[in-house]
Amino acid sequence: MGSKVVRMKCDMHMHTRYSHDSNLEPRKILKIAKKRGIDAVAITDHGTIKGGLAVKEEARGMNNAVSVIVGAEILTERGEIIGLFLEEEVKSTSFERVIDEIKAQNGIVVVPHPFDDLRGSALHPTSDDASLFDCVEVFNSRCIFRKFNEKALEFANSHNLGMTAGSDAHTANEIGNAFVSADVDDIWDLREAVLRREVSIYGKKSLIFNHLFSKILKELRA
Repeated sequence: MGSKVVRMKCDMHMHTRYSHDSNLEPRKILKIAKKRGIDAVAITDHGTIKGGLAVKEEARGMNNAVSVIVGAEILTERGEIIGLFLEEEVKSTSFERVIDEIKAQNGIVVVPHPFDDLRGSALHPTSDDASLFDCVEVFNSRCIFRKFNEKALEFANSHNLGMTAGSDAHTANEIGNAFVSADVDDIWDLREAVLRREVSIYGKKSLIFNHLFSKILKELRA
């Protein structure tokens, strides 16, 4: 008999204390995610995979732990790009080179919160860019206006790109606010389901004070 397939829920975008605007500790992320029924998390700290590695290491010592995808959110001259399933740091900040570095380690290239006019870091992809990406984040809990997520979904559908969803959590109360769900039993099968667009998308908006907390923390750490 084959292994039993379960429906996995994965929050595919969140931050730890390794990001300048978050104070989330690795163990806390895992405990809260488990409590909220999240089976896997993608850790996507700004400019580094250190947070993802730290959460993954913490998970090794916990029974029945949440699965961890190591990633990073890289700021390029055109906007932010997320790399998922990374093993090494992405060293470049050039748009095309960041994408090349992610793909060189068999990572997934994701456009987070595209078209969000309220974020200076948001990428505004064109049709000419579509072939460079694997996925689009079609629901980000920190998008204040629904139209930004709707435009992201439209772009993904128009170009047959994979779809992700994430809380973009910087604080504990945001963990699990958005996630993808698929009939898989591990993160590697989830990886393929995301690329094949065989996932369901769930999400709710983050509270506005979470944005304010991140801004204050960023200023204090500057």
